Amino acid sequence: MRTSFLLLFTLLSSYWLHAQVDHNITTYKAKGDGKTLNTKAIQAAIDNCALKGGGTVWVPAGIFVTGCIYLKDNVNLHLSNGAVLKATPELSEYDRKTMALVYVRNAVNVSITGMGIINGNGKNFKFVEEGPDRPFVVLVESSKQVIIRDVKLYDGARWTLKLFDSDHVQVSGVTIYSHSNHNNDGIDIDSRNVTISDCIIDSDDDAICLKSENPNRITENITVTNCIVSSNCNFIKMGTGSFSGFRNISITNCVLKAAAETPFWKWHNIVKGVKDTISGLAGIALEIVDGGMMDQIVISNITMTGVQTPVFIRLGNRKNAVGSLKNVLISNITATANSLIPSIIAAVPGFYIENVTFRDMILRHTGGGTEEDVKRAVPENEAKYPENRMLGHTLPAYGLYVRHARNITLDNIQFIIAAADARPAIWLEDVKGVYIKDFSPGNNARPSAMIRQTNVTDFFYQNLREH
Repeated sequence: MRTSFLLLFTLLSSYWLHAQVDHNITTYKAKGDGKTLNTKAIQAAIDNCALKGGGTVWVPAGIFVTGCIYLKDNVNLHLSNGAVLKATPELSEYDRKTMALVYVRNAVNVSITGMGIINGNGKNFKFVEEGPDRPFVVLVESSKQVIIRDVKLYDGARWTLKLFDSDHVQVSGVTIYSHSNHNNDGIDIDSRNVTISDCIIDSDDDAICLKSENPNRITENITVTNCIVSSNCNFIKMGTGSFSGFRNISITNCVLKAAAETPFWKWHNIVKGVKDTISGLAGIALEIVDGGMMDQIVISNITMTGVQTPVFIRLGNRKNAVGSLKNVLISNITATANSLIPSIIAAVPGFYIENVTFRDMILRHTGGGTEEDVKRAVPENEAKYPENRMLGHTLPAYGLYVRHARNITLDNIQFIIAAADARPAIWLEDVKGVYIKDFSPGNNARPSAMIRQTNVTDFFYQNLREH
């Protein structure tokens, strides 16, 4: 009995000591002088920590220049207040197959915490669209039980935080600011069982973007909540990559606003009708264009400014394959848009977006559309890259354009337009099953043309208000 007790005590003591080991990177001769290359020293601290069963690798105050570092099982990389990990532009310090500054691969029980900064030093890498020689700031790949909390991720050379083929990932309290290079996405999620909460994101490209690049693995069981999001492209997006698709996604309680700067995109010089010098594309963009599926999506309690188009939903045919997009509920939305491009629900001929409900929405638009806008033929553009402007810089409706859809419900929708507009509030074309209740087109609308219908069946309405 005594022997068994001593053995148990020894095992627990060993576990406790190993679990509590702290490794300060300066012990391994890392220098926070902003000049010394510390890749080997930081990696040695991580390796030794993992070898001893895990623990915390501490980054103290200072600027520690480094190349790619690999996190391992049971290691917490903790950045103290005032600590900066800064990417070296020396390409030899990175894995050229999968470029990343902090790389979590095939790992379990890994965390990145603290009030410090991971700086991607993006301005010192090539300014090339989709260029391969630019590292992600943080890449999590094929890993489980990952926590990223409170850190600041700045100045990516590429996407800022990428979650790929991973399971059970929590991202909370993270601040992202990334306007240093092309493709500066904020958070890209191509994983399962992921929670994103309480983050502040200001990025040049898509801010929160769900992707599905593996045709054999769906992106599913994702929640995003309590975030403040800014972008010069799409604010909250699913796609473009959509080979398998998206299922069971909830996004709620987020504020969308214009980015702090726009070094690459001058939309007021590119898109007709945009006057604001800084604006993003779609506040919410849902895209299936590679043959995948989208099912059971709930988006609610969103307020947005600085957007060109509040909602963009697209079922397309980019890869000679048309998937499915259905069962989407978007509710409790207030938005102020700054272009002539309305919200869009559009599939391609012969296919239908199904079961979409807009409920309790107040959408402000600029107005100013003309009779020519009403008369213009809208192209299908089946294989074109999906963006809000893909069907033109203006459309035949100022509030909502719907084409190739089934079972669309609009419940308590109010449009407010700043100037008179010759276009109807809603354009319905090749739509089977429409229910509209408690709809207001706005004070500057023409009562005789609130809703324009072409090839519409099973249309029901209740309480359509002229103003």
